[in-house]
Amino acid sequence: MNRKHGLSVLLLLALAAFTYWTVFRKNDLGDVVNAIQNMDPAYLAGGAAVALFFAAAEGFMLWYLLRPISPQANLVRCIKYAFIGFFFSGITPSASGGQPAQLYYMKRDQIPLFDSSVALMSVAASYKFVLVVMGIGILIFWNEGLRIHLGPYFELYLLGLVLNGALVAVLLWVMLAPRLLEHVICVVERWLVKLRILKRDESRQERIQAFVQGYKDTVHFLRHNKLRILAVLLATILQRCSVFFLTWLIYQGFHLQGESALSIMMLQASIYIAVDMLPFPGSQGITELMYTETFSGIFTGDLLAASMCVTRGLNFYMLLIVSGGITVWNMICLRRKRVRDQKLNSAG
Repeated sequence: MNRKHGLSVLLLLALAAFTYWTVFRKNDLGDVVNAIQNMDPAYLAGGAAVALFFAAAEGFMLWYLLRPISPQANLVRCIKYAFIGFFFSGITPSASGGQPAQLYYMKRDQIPLFDSSVALMSVAASYKFVLVVMGIGILIFWNEGLRIHLGPYFELYLLGLVLNGALVAVLLWVMLAPRLLEHVICVVERWLVKLRILKRDESRQERIQAFVQGYKDTVHFLRHNKLRILAVLLATILQRCSVFFLTWLIYQGFHLQGESALSIMMLQASIYIAVDMLPFPGSQGITELMYTETFSGIFTGDLLAASMCVTRGLNFYMLLIVSGGITVWNMICLRRKRVRDQKLNSAG
């Protein structure tokens, strides 16, 4: 990780400390810990498994898209890319660092940049599209309940819906209009040359042309294999619902009754939609505050803070630790490989 990512981690930790101080100053920490200790361990384990499935599912989708065009993208590698993406998304504002990191490590594994770019954009567009469709459905068919539970955060939900919808439109436009992508890349390249950030290089234009042509070929392949895109959409729905279902598992783990799985999943989905595009590392801070408002009528007393700690701990912090470990291990392996290659070259 570079200095910029280190600062992002520090910001993440600062936001976490401030958020949990804000939450716990209204609760007795001992009572919250006791409530967590009394939780049914089977549901806790189920929640952890669902969280890991949520992160790994992206890897399966990448593998499914890349398998016919990049044989070197095996399932284990693609799951690794998914966790690396989660880690860098979690420590950077608006999850902006995830895909660039994935592209970098995919390139290190000899996966062509145009193949990995199309696959990652397809998965991202699918994720945003599913989120927007779910959000519109909740807004139309559960408007009153949504307003009641979200309270002052209802406008933030609408903003999140609009921002996600706009991003879906941009992603689809770029994916389905390779000429636009070529124009944007060329304009940016000329701009960087004028600012003397890049030197004028005729070979760079050839590389851009080669990238765009490969990108066009990959898009053409996917457009003529619509069943693959449909399968990714269905997998995305399952992936999205799994992380919303996690909150219901926590609800059951605290031996609570009265709320349906659907209502709890819709509330958790509304939080995701509202905070997904906000410029905070891991949507830290606003997610926890919105959770305590949204679920205040479902988890009562110390269980509200306890459920927030467990839910957020599993679907974000646990995954951040796991993905961070995978990222560091991958860096170590690449460094060892580079050292071995240097020794072999020296010996040769």
